[in-house]
Amino acid sequence: MRIRPEERGLIDEAARTLGKTRTDFILDAARRMAEDTLLERTLIKVSPEAYAEFLALLDAPAKSNERLSKLMNAPLPWETE
Repeated sequence: MRIRPEERGLIDEAARTLGKTRTDFILDAARRMAEDTLLERTLIKVSPEAYAEFLALLDAPAKSNERLSKLMNAPLPWETE
């Protein structure tokens, strides 16, 4: 693979940071990108009834969630002393 020296240096530095070889680093990155690309283009087919139910759930008002509310209102750890 032809690659500009500055790009090779960047890849090598990142690979070293993770304890990987350049080849392993590039293959891991390429595999992740391939998986993401294919997942983005995955078509999910459902019946009209299932789709209508899905839309109804999305449009419904949010239900109260006491645990989530408590978490969202808790003091931030970096702001407490």
